[in-house]
Amino acid sequence: MRGGIMIKPEGELKVSFGYQCNSNRDSSCEDSDEYETLPELRRNSSFSCLSGAALSANATLANTNICNGLIGAEILPSWDSPNSFRRVPSSPTLSRLDILSSSLQSSMSNLSCSPSTPDSDSYLLKSMSPPSRSEGFLNAMEVQVAGGAAGEDRVQAVCSEENGWLFCAIYDGFNGRDAADFLAGTLYETIVFYFKLLDWESSQESIKASSGLDLDGSLPYIEDDSNTINEERFLSQIYTDRDSSVDNVSKNASCAKPKISTDSFRHGVLDSLQRALSQSENDFLYMVEQEMEDRPDLVSVGSCVLVVLLHGKDLYTLNLGDSRAVLATYGNGDFMNGSERLEAIQLTDSHTVDDEGERMRVLCDHPDDPMTIVAGRVKGKLKVTRAFGVGYLKKKKLNDALMGILQVRNLMSPPYVSTQPSLNVHRISKSDCFVVVGSDGLFDFFTNDEAVKLVHSYILSNPSGDPAKFLLEQLVVRAANCAGFSMEELMNIPAGRRRKYHDDVTVIVIILGTNQRTTKASTCV
Repeated sequence: MRGGIMIKPEGELKVSFGYQCNSNRDSSCEDSDEYETLPELRRNSSFSCLSGAALSANATLANTNICNGLIGAEILPSWDSPNSFRRVPSSPTLSRLDILSSSLQSSMSNLSCSPSTPDSDSYLLKSMSPPSRSEGFLNAMEVQVAGGAAGEDRVQAVCSEENGWLFCAIYDGFNGRDAADFLAGTLYETIVFYFKLLDWESSQESIKASSGLDLDGSLPYIEDDSNTINEERFLSQIYTDRDSSVDNVSKNASCAKPKISTDSFRHGVLDSLQRALSQSENDFLYMVEQEMEDRPDLVSVGSCVLVVLLHGKDLYTLNLGDSRAVLATYGNGDFMNGSERLEAIQLTDSHTVDDEGERMRVLCDHPDDPMTIVAGRVKGKLKVTRAFGVGYLKKKKLNDALMGILQVRNLMSPPYVSTQPSLNVHRISKSDCFVVVGSDGLFDFFTNDEAVKLVHSYILSNPSGDPAKFLLEQLVVRAANCAGFSMEELMNIPAGRRRKYHDDVTVIVIILGTNQRTTKASTCV
């Protein structure tokens, strides 16, 4: 089916953002009248364009009042760009930590639910100054940002043209959008903060290495070789912007000129992503405790998390829950031999009770609770086994804030839902074509193979089109057919009632390689 379907009228596109890659100054892409043209990306980037789309099914009020309303009133507006990618300073808001501490009128030590110890991340956060705009693995003087909300979903994209990296995130909220809003407003900057911390820790390790101490660079789940890079080059090209200054510790480290393994660096990136997520979880649950007397519903609010970070040829993923990142690849270079059999490889794990491994893990973690999984849900409440927030399944104190049938009975051994993410890094090769990133609503209707085939066929016939929007349109057609409606009839059903027929759906398609294409993204509510 062709991509000319229009989602209307209830599903009219009200928020859309996108840009057109301009890698070849002598050529142009189609549809340039609708999307702004930006300067060319550096060719050390492994992606040529980004396409995104989102469709809501849930009726959700934007009622994020955490931090005295600062998340919804100040932070999110500075990140959201509903109509186009736009340039912003690397930290468009005040420091995340400054905002959270001022909103709670408390000291920095109160940001974590757990007590701070000299070895804890909270202690390290307190002991370090907030990152400057030019410091850190992901930071630059300016970045391109876009993002928006569709129902309880939030989508976010941040890229740095000068440094050639791309950060994408899908936050699939449930029981409300507060957790997804919190993630959209804070997680990116928290990750940036931990990459600054990684920079500092790497500098300390470099000093130790220069003194003759060995570094452990092993990373067994990465298939790439363990080449080495000079940390002086690493610090100048990766951690800092070309116009930024390097602090004294980094200067001392670069003067020593040690070598750090590529595997060790990747391991540090994955560890920083995990630590940032853990810090965000602590911050969120702490603030839920402060607000739950007035809003007890916050204890049940949660979100799945999927973060995709593409830097150079490394594709990092972090996920909690059932959103997916699926790689379309020709495998072992079959395209070189004239065989164009595209494979779909899922880069992320699905954390649901339907997954046998996850189900057994949850049951083994609670051997004395015969009611751990009831009616195919954790404690009869949640299908996902790992998620952000959802405090009532993690702390008895938060569960006690609920009344009546909303409260979980016999919460014997919390936490029942884990915040331990699945982490992965994939080395991009010439065989890899694109990545489909989507919330679970997409995969309610399409298998991995079907999604990849649809995107691939669309790209071949529409070299300047929007594959994510096309994929979403095909989903609406399939959902309408399943319900016995025309697509127009389905889209005329108001959000809320339409949830009976499909979930909120968010899709991002990242085209790998350096082929010039139009970059678009859209959110449909």
